Amino acid sequence: MKFAIAVFSAAHAPSSRRALLFAQAALAGGHEIVRLFFYQDGVYNASASVVTPQDELDLPRQWHAFVSDHQLDGVVCIAAALRRGVLNEEEARRYQREAVAVGAPWELSGLGQLHDAAQDADRLICFGGA
Repeated sequence: MKFAIAVFSAAHAPSSRRALLFAQAALAGGHEIVRLFFYQDGVYNASASVVTPQDELDLPRQWHAFVSDHQLDGVVCIAAALRRGVLNEEEARRYQREAVAVGAPWELSGLGQLHDAAQDADRLICFGGA
C-alpha cells in the first residue's frame, strides 16, 4: 500500500510521535510512503532550531534521520513555515533574516504537494490538527 502522511502538530505533541511510529511501521511492513507533508505547527518537526530537553525524545532529530535514512520525500509547507520563522537558506535571504532552520533532506513547497501526494497514494493519513 502507498501512504501519504500529513503531520499537523508540533514536535512536542504526542501525535507527531505517533506519526513517526506509523511511518516506521509502514516501511517495516513493506509499504511505501509517497510523501511526508508537514503543515501548520507540524513544520516545527523539520526545524533544526528546536531544542528538545534532555529527558524528552528529540522528534525533529528523529524525523530528520528517518527521512534521510530512507530517502523519503519530506515536504514542509512553505506558507506555514514562513509564518513560523522556519526558513531555508533561500527564504532567509529573500526575507533578509539571519536564521536558517531547514535544510536537506527537507524541501519547502506549497500545499499543492499535499494534494499531489493524496492523488498518488492509496491512503492519506493525517496526524494532529483540529
